[in-house]
Amino acid sequence: FLKSKQEPCFFSSVPPQPVPPLVQTLQGYLSTLEPLLPPDELSHTRRMVQEFGSPGGLGARLQKALEKRARHTKNWISPWWVQWAYLESRQPLPVHSNPAISLPRRDYNGWRSQLVFASKLIAAVLDFKAKIKTGHLPVENMRGKPLCMELYPLLFSSCRIPGPKHDYIAHHGRSRRSPTHITVVRNYQFFQLEVYNSDGSRMTESQIHSQLLRIRSQSWKTDKEPMGILTSEHRHTWGEAYNRLLRVTQNCAEVRCLSKCTILFVTTLIDRYASRKAAQVLHGGGTFSNSGNRWFDKTLQFVVGEDGSWGLLYEAAIAEGPPIATLLHHILEYCEKPDPKRAPLVPLPMPKKLYFHIDREIKRDIEHAKQNLDILINDLDVNVFNFKKFGKELPKQHNLSPNSFIQVALQLAYYRVHDEVCPACDIASQRMFRGGRTEYIRSPANQTLKFILAFDDPSVTREAKLQLFREAVDAYTVLQGHGVDLHLLGLKLQAIEEGLSIPKVFMDTAYGLATHWKLRTGQVPANTDSVMCFGPLVPDGYAICYNPQADHVHFSITAFNCCEETNAETLALTLKDTLGHLQELLQPTV
Repeated sequence: FLKSKQEPCFFSSVPPQPVPPLVQTLQGYLSTLEPLLPPDELSHTRRMVQEFGSPGGLGARLQKALEKRARHTKNWISPWWVQWAYLESRQPLPVHSNPAISLPRRDYNGWRSQLVFASKLIAAVLDFKAKIKTGHLPVENMRGKPLCMELYPLLFSSCRIPGPKHDYIAHHGRSRRSPTHITVVRNYQFFQLEVYNSDGSRMTESQIHSQLLRIRSQSWKTDKEPMGILTSEHRHTWGEAYNRLLRVTQNCAEVRCLSKCTILFVTTLIDRYASRKAAQVLHGGGTFSNSGNRWFDKTLQFVVGEDGSWGLLYEAAIAEGPPIATLLHHILEYCEKPDPKRAPLVPLPMPKKLYFHIDREIKRDIEHAKQNLDILINDLDVNVFNFKKFGKELPKQHNLSPNSFIQVALQLAYYRVHDEVCPACDIASQRMFRGGRTEYIRSPANQTLKFILAFDDPSVTREAKLQLFREAVDAYTVLQGHGVDLHLLGLKLQAIEEGLSIPKVFMDTAYGLATHWKLRTGQVPANTDSVMCFGPLVPDGYAICYNPQADHVHFSITAFNCCEETNAETLALTLKDTLGHLQELLQPTV
């Protein structure tokens, strides 16, 4: 990301990301394996790790190369991480990759109010974009230290483009003539809507509203082909269809328009029931619902329903949770203000409808995409609930980290359902470093396993259980600052870059087991009652998102129906009971 005259530097005061000491990472890796492996397997892996990390060994050589890379690049691992974690993945973006956020229902009903709110929402996004461009977005801090802000300009006018072996990211916001339009979708019909006046000023809410009315009047037909469904395909399949689409000159301009637009905006109908509402935002509900009203490659997609339901879907190669939470906070604050500007009395150009030329091959691609997406959607079980007995204030009263408290609760609930602990990953930000993205935080720790084995044992006293619980929560809090996966990935990719065979430590069955994340978790750092949702990382796993508020916690749990062992509803019920039992442990009623 280059500094330009128009855009302030977003990371000048943030230190570069250091390469952790090799010994620290290898010790941390072994400690995360201890609760998961039998003793004989663990000792085998320990010998392999010691050989890799010995002075003068392969690990030391790769470590030196990474340290050199760190001295000569802005960030030694983030480009590799984005490439490996996202762009090289061939799985469909809906469910597997793109997170969705379902937001509290607005107090309106009917299409007229829907368009009024939609206008306000678009104006709020444009206001946020202007704050970034003019350098008026405050630099965020974590524990008194500034965070890298470079992701913010990339949120707008960017798009993921499918490729045969890996995707790439097109970002159009840096060009001299930054895009001035958004794309609005209704009834599978895409419209290019200019949102700036000819003098460069942003359109007012009333101007945007009048344009949305025009779009509504032009999009009544429901017999259109759902072009957006193509973006839901397996990435290689979509890449081939994308190339077929671009063979037609007319389609090139329309696809480029979608790629360049600031945001994608969907006006639609959404189910009121919480779990179905979250699923609607996540994947559109299927081919007979709203899945064709999407372009899953787009970085930001807002979905607004006629009944006050609304949400946001984002593409994770470019965007991530905390910047999205900041954007949503701005939108909610902006929506409380009256429209500040009077609309200028100038005629507005008609919104431009995008027309795609669909030949027999593209029609066949669309039909295949419909079938595949419906199979994926029918396979996904989504369970959303609001836990109301307590929120983050309870752990705080007992000097416990709310996030660590919930992580231990998730492991205990999983153990109660499956009679084993499992590899779990939480997502932690690395934005305290220049160009930093995210890191996986592994669990469980040894202390977690000790607590879990003791908790349902009637022979263990309450005081002993409480002490073990504190130790488990504190151990997770320590883990949060010492992720090992970025460093391990860097060592592996450095070996590949040097033309070496993949080190044995990464071919070990223990490494495969420990990275088969049966629990994919994520905390939504939002000060509003929003629910985040995404699919599991593995076929026999779960994804659990949670949003702790002061006196309640929102949860979403997903699992695949094709796996007989996993069940989102069973885990949800067990988690509710488990949280209640932990409350009883901290605050006994007798």
